[in-house]
Amino acid sequence: MTYRSIDTHVHFWKYNKARDAWMENMKALQQDYLPEHLMLNLKRNGIDGCVAIQAAPEEVETRFLIELSKTHDMIKGAVGWIDLLSDNVEEKLHEFSGYNIIKGYRHIVQAEADDFLLRKDFQKGVRALKQYGYTYDILIYPTQLKPAIEFVSSLPDQKLVIDHCAKPEIRHKKITEWKSLMKEIAQKENVFCKVSGLFTEAIWKEWAPADFYPYLDVVFDVFGTDRLMFGSDWPVILVSGIYVQWKSLLEKYMENFSTEDKEKFFGLNAIEFYNLQT
Repeated sequence: MTYRSIDTHVHFWKYNKARDAWMENMKALQQDYLPEHLMLNLKRNGIDGCVAIQAAPEEVETRFLIELSKTHDMIKGAVGWIDLLSDNVEEKLHEFSGYNIIKGYRHIVQAEADDFLLRKDFQKGVRALKQYGYTYDILIYPTQLKPAIEFVSSLPDQKLVIDHCAKPEIRHKKITEWKSLMKEIAQKENVFCKVSGLFTEAIWKEWAPADFYPYLDVVFDVFGTDRLMFGSDWPVILVSGIYVQWKSLLEKYMENFSTEDKEKFFGLNAIEFYNLQT
């Protein structure tokens, strides 16, 4: 069996005002979001499973995702968090390697200085992922793309994926420099890209589908359908739209693509990249 579609980017949390301060201006997110709240969305949109992505920089977050996966078959993989700057990173990786649901790790680099990815201690931590077959999700803003290019160049054998197309400034219609840097980073064949999270980079709830097409044109051109993956960024997407709008927008954009390309984008690439059980 092959999953028809995989959502490569969803979050789950039990809302905590102190921990989740980043939601301050996002009223819709200030509540619990758990697998049971997503299940109907997946079913209605023909999605057969999801990859749960860490939302808080805490090791307890990784354990939280592991526990959720034990009771929810819809979670096919999880991208957790450990301190990749720590001296005991290998010890932690070994500890979590006993849980097959963990497919990779992420650090919220968008909250760090622009040159954070160039830190030698951080690169050492990411380099340790390879021996366990783990992936690494790159969460950055466009201003961090230049150091990200240097970062990925130093990790030619590591499976890497850019989250949310590196968050282009759609609301300001900025595209030129982002386009150039995305073209450059896409030349590294071990780098994939998630087509996700773009609703929240446009003017919330005031966007039109055409606002996204120039950005979609770029990533489909430079990565091709072999290295792009569908993601919703649920529930963050809810501040600017709903699940079916994003899935439908992408289906409309790809209406003239081959069936093979659609299958890769909506599921097969995710299964291969995250080593999901089919």
